[in-house]
Amino acid sequence: MVVGTVKREVATKRVAPNVGYIGTYVPRECGIATFTADVVKSVHAYPFVGEPYVAAMVKPEEDLSQYRYPVRFFARETSYGDHIRIATFFNEMPVSVVNLQHEFGIFGGRNGEFICTTADLLRKPLVTTLHTIMPNPKPAFREITRHLVARSARVIVMNPLAFELLERDYRLSTRKVVLIHHGAPDVPFGEREKAKCELKLSGRFVISTFGLISRGKGLEYAIQALPPVVEKHPEVLYLILGETHPNVRRNEGESYREELQALVQELGLENHVQFVNRYLTKSELIRYLQATDVYLTPYLNPNQIVSGTLAYAMACGKVIVSTPYLYAQALCADGRGILVNFRDPQSIANTLLLLIENPRLRFEMEWRAYVYGRQMTWRAVGKQYAKLFATVAEEIRPVRAFVSFTPQLQPNAETFDFASTN
Repeated sequence: MVVGTVKREVATKRVAPNVGYIGTYVPRECGIATFTADVVKSVHAYPFVGEPYVAAMVKPEEDLSQYRYPVRFFARETSYGDHIRIATFFNEMPVSVVNLQHEFGIFGGRNGEFICTTADLLRKPLVTTLHTIMPNPKPAFREITRHLVARSARVIVMNPLAFELLERDYRLSTRKVVLIHHGAPDVPFGEREKAKCELKLSGRFVISTFGLISRGKGLEYAIQALPPVVEKHPEVLYLILGETHPNVRRNEGESYREELQALVQELGLENHVQFVNRYLTKSELIRYLQATDVYLTPYLNPNQIVSGTLAYAMACGKVIVSTPYLYAQALCADGRGILVNFRDPQSIANTLLLLIENPRLRFEMEWRAYVYGRQMTWRAVGKQYAKLFATVAEEIRPVRAFVSFTPQLQPNAETFDFASTN
């Protein structure tokens, strides 16, 4: 009798599940790499999950010696065989659930289709985080998304508008789709003047935009909006924070940044626009955000469904001015920000003047943003991920027959510009 009782207790004892991750990873300089690292750090701060096992997508020329634990496997994004070996790796490792950070631009094959083979061969429950969900997608993007959703035990989206898109444009049930916000640092409300003092910005009204620079950011329209603003408020300073996106730099060098700098000189804004041309550490980024009076995203892609930069600004309690891309529509609702027209410097200028001249309005928007942003801190987001992983790991994965995804290896792949998705 005693032996039987002991056996039952051992059999029902919960073991913290180890979690596998597929995505790019730091020190690679890209938004998905930073996001994956932040998810890993925040999830594994909780005792009800075990160890992380990261399979990092890498470029063939990357220096792999820079990577550290918890990266345990490397897969070249151009190699179909490596995508197969990702599944083999996780099938053999003591992991209970695998989280795929999905972005079309980081996997191999036509439109990143190799990752579908990984999902087919994986024998562990899959939780997929969708970083890109395009309205009215091309058939290839629709089918890859549908394939990954079909193979997943759960699907994570970061925008409430994603549910409607998946149902309407992808013909998918959202039964297993869950909303977990994009994570962001947890910083105290205020401290603007202290941050300005540290950054030698005292006395300036600071407008900022940060992230990897590419043409899709629409920064030229923000610069063109400044002359009537600085004429009335010469204390205004616009900070453009971040280096050029590596893919953009590889294809066209620094031509876009040089065009922006030429525009600044043409408009006589040298004292009102400052470029910080480097990849900022997280602590540097937070300090610049704390010093910011208005955070501006003049992005040009109306279908952008997630923006890590906007999530950071919201969680820091910043006044947000943005073009109405999908993620901005969701975050700026209910008075948490102001939307301006695409490619419209006058619309941006009018909104900036309104905010500069109405400090009470700014404070009210800051507080609404900060309160909303508490659910977006990495502590809160990590707990949601960790609970989801633990739940999925305890579920019995049903055995079902399915047709595997056959990649098309033609060289004339369709292309899509993912440089603007940060």
